[in-house]
Amino acid sequence: MIKKIVAVCMLSVLVFSCKKEVQKVAETKTANDSITQTEIKEDLFKPIDTACSTANKTEDYIAALQWYKAKTDKEIAVNSPEQNNSLYEDYVKIRTKYTDCLNGLHQDMLDQYTDYHTNEPDTYRLPDSVKKIAAELNKAGLEFRVMGEGLTEIHSVNRYDYAVFKNKVTPDYESYILQLANDSKENYAINGGLMITWEELGDRLIAWENFMNKFPKSPLIKKAKREYDDYLLDYILGMDSSPTYDRTEGRLMDDSKEEYSRIIKKYPNSRTAKKAKELIAAFDAHVPVDQIEDRINLRR
Repeated sequence: MIKKIVAVCMLSVLVFSCKKEVQKVAETKTANDSITQTEIKEDLFKPIDTACSTANKTEDYIAALQWYKAKTDKEIAVNSPEQNNSLYEDYVKIRTKYTDCLNGLHQDMLDQYTDYHTNEPDTYRLPDSVKKIAAELNKAGLEFRVMGEGLTEIHSVNRYDYAVFKNKVTPDYESYILQLANDSKENYAINGGLMITWEELGDRLIAWENFMNKFPKSPLIKKAKREYDDYLLDYILGMDSSPTYDRTEGRLMDDSKEEYSRIIKKYPNSRTAKKAKELIAAFDAHVPVDQIEDRINLRR
């Protein structure tokens, strides 16, 4: 009798143990199936074309931007710094195209954006429809940026690209991406008028000059030189609404003259200081204003 009871107990334990194993296998299979389904769902997602289309909605562009960001993050994690340099170039092109499409899609709203400004500095009373768009943009690191003169555009949040590639690219690329981020922190100019100070512009020039001196063999050198040359043109010859000299009286403006003295004193061996000296010398020699640009030759 005792043997029968023991046998029955052992059989019960065995059956219970088997049930637990079957349940465990079933749970594992369900979890794996769930993961597989999620991966398949992600793989099936196809971002919209970077060519703008009126058939696309804000959500379509944001979903595409998020998909490319996730894809980029995965690739960055396993790439070499040199591979990530190329990845950065592709990433920026795609992100720029989608952002341009969003600007086109919301052009009417952007034209009205400054109408929502209150009497308080940098404060806007936005309709719910605009708030909704702003919330969508934020999901992809985008925001509304008031450029001035009634102009508003959709831009990346400052340092967004830098945060993605920080410590993941070669030193020249990291320095380049960071400087672009620093430059875009403030609006530079609008309608021929400088929106930063002459001193800030001078410091940007020195930053780009330092980059070119530090990384003379970088594949980014041409882009860096283009940035430098464009800034130097404004710094020396001025802009329509921000002149560096009075064309009528043939003399340097006081604020630009003061800035040139600062840059010459602080960075005497820089190319920027050299061009500032040439401009000062040209006016001291009473060179006609219409010959100033040829005399200095800023592209040299």
